[in-house]
This record gives sequence, structure tokens and C-alpha cells, in this order.
Amino acid sequence: MYVHVLGSAAGGGFPQWNCNCPNCAGLRAGRLAARARTQSSIVLSADGENWVLFNASPDIRAQLAAFPPLQPNRAIRDTGICAVVLIDSQIDHATGLLMLREGTRLPVYATAPVHADLSSGLPVLTVLEHYCGTAWHPLPIDGGRFTVPGAEGLVFRSIALASKAPPYSPHRHDPHPGDNIGVLVEDTRSGGRLFYAPGLAAIEPHLQPYLETADCLLVDGTFWSDDEMIRLGIAPKRAREMGHLPQSGPDGMIAALARYRARKVLIHINNTNPILVEDGPERAQLRAAGIEVAHDGMDITL
Repeated sequence: MYVHVLGSAAGGGFPQWNCNCPNCAGLRAGRLAARARTQSSIVLSADGENWVLFNASPDIRAQLAAFPPLQPNRAIRDTGICAVVLIDSQIDHATGLLMLREGTRLPVYATAPVHADLSSGLPVLTVLEHYCGTAWHPLPIDGGRFTVPGAEGLVFRSIALASKAPPYSPHRHDPHPGDNIGVLVEDTRSGGRLFYAPGLAAIEPHLQPYLETADCLLVDGTFWSDDEMIRLGIAPKRAREMGHLPQSGPDGMIAALARYRARKVLIHINNTNPILVEDGPERAQLRAAGIEVAHDGMDITL
């Protein structure tokens, strides 16, 4: 299985366009050992030619331009993308679908709550019906298997994660199972397994079988500390309130991942997170724990 990271940042990217936090200001000024990042998305393939896109960020056009296997090479209008799997209905994971409107009917795999959000509160799918249109494939939320035509050799399992719907969702204050999912992907030829969850609020008991059998965990790296946004004076909410398990602390992501044998990689990294600084103490702490930080253009083979 080939995994390519198109984008590794949380919503807003890095540096964020209107942010003057130490990370964003430092990167712009050339003071930090860090690299710019677009908003999080990955693609998977069993053959290197046909790819499943996980989330479509607002940065999708630049991401496609940076990765030749997704560019047209077989017909006058063409793409290596055979389907899109949506992890949730957040703006930074779904609005890039609008940039794919010039193509043919787009296979979209999403849970029922995500499909409802993107047909009502943020009606991206409704808008696309006036252009390429989409073919919706409902996703299970109990670990049920599904496959994607064109991505032969890959088997997917989708699992509901604790979360909350976006602010524009009709059920914002009534969380539904399936608002956010994790996905286990297995290559039936190599046996390699990836567990992907860019939004992970907690290591819930029902996730253990998937985490234990995965060869690579590509999971939520949004915040270093629970009060990160509060301390910087950016927002009044804690990481956990926003549905993200911070890395630090006795019950944080570093401690939670220690028990698993898999390769561990953090993705969906907020612009405020000090792990973006490659020679900083937080990055050193991750390295000591055997945890990597995803970057745009990163490749993983399983």
C-alpha cells in the first residue's frame, strides 16, 4: 500500500493567513526550523496508479499539482483519483470537493450524518449536482468492511469516533455516531494495515482491535497541550472540547500510543503546536517516544 500525505496541517494551514502566533510569525520571518504545510489530506493506492482521496481540503488544487500520479496522464480529461472518502464534514476536509467540479460524477464515501451536513448546513454536495454530481456510498460506522471500485487490493473498515458535528450542522448540539470516523485500510496483497484518524478525541475501548493490528497509526496531532489555544489568547476552548486529544500529559497522545507496536505518525497539526519546530524540545520528546510528525509530500509504504 502506498500512502502519500497531500497536506498535514489542521484547518487554516501553516502559517495560517491571519495568525501571528510564535510559530506562524517565526516561519514567515525565517527564524524557525519548520516547513509550511497545507490542510490535511492523504491518498492511498495499491498499485500506484489508482488512488483513494481521504478528505478534500481547500488546498486540493495545489496538492494535486504537487503530486504527479493524481494528474491527467491517460486521457484529455483524467485523474488518478478513483473515489473520495470523507472522515467528517468539517470545512477543511470537504470544501475542496468544489475544486473537483469539472470532472465526471464523483464517487463520495461518507457516513449518513456527514452526507446530511454536506447536503444542508454546508451544501457542498447539493452545489455539485449542478456540475459533475456525486454518487454517495454510505459508510458503516461499526467496523464494517467496504471496497472501492478502481482500488482493487484495498479493503476498508470505518469506525465511529467520539466527536461533535461542525457549527453549521443541523445537529451541532446533538452528536451522532458517524460525525467523525477512523478508517482501517488493509492491502490484501502485502498485508499492510493503516489506521487513519486525523480527528481523535480519545482512545476509546472499541478502537483497540484496530490500533493493535495496524502497522501504521496516522492519527490526530492537532494540539500539544489541552490549554494551548487559551494560553496563546487565541480561543477560550480546550483541545478536548474541540475533539482533539493533545499529545502531552499523563493521559495524552504520547502516553496513549506507547502500548502499540505500529509506526506512529501525527497528522492534522495546528499552526500553534510547538511540534512544528523541528529542533524544539517537543519534537525531541516525540522522537524519544518513537513518534513521527507528518509533512506535506511524506510517503509511507506498507
